[in-house]
Amino acid sequence: MEDGVQTTGAETEADPLSGSVIGAAIEVHKALGPGLLESAYQAALEAELEFQSLPFQSQVSLPLECRGRTLDCVYRLDLIVADRLIVEIKAIDSLQPIHDAQLLTYLRLTNLPTGLLLNFNTPYLRNGIKRISLSPK
Repeated sequence: MEDGVQTTGAETEADPLSGSVIGAAIEVHKALGPGLLESAYQAALEAELEFQSLPFQSQVSLPLECRGRTLDCVYRLDLIVADRLIVEIKAIDSLQPIHDAQLLTYLRLTNLPTGLLLNFNTPYLRNGIKRISLSPK
């Protein structure tokens, strides 16, 4: 653990919401397989979350402030599930440390406790899942 951050694989016993979202992502991956664009996986995951009656927001604006000024750039979070879990969707060769840093920054800026990186461009989705949580200080 470093700087109040815990990273884990797909361990979800203590976090049923993450487990439900991972289950939904697995259903999407089973149906579509790897090789598509992120936008296709996002649309399919949204449909699966709706099917499972999990509340979510899509493409949530994340304004940035620096020195008390709002910057003229907007980041968008792929999904926020149940107002407490950020889901960042990828369709890339492999997750890199910069993707961890991106999600960690989103968690800190939103004050949300947990996030999932889901990389659908893998033969087995379990190899493309990373859970990051901010631990209490």
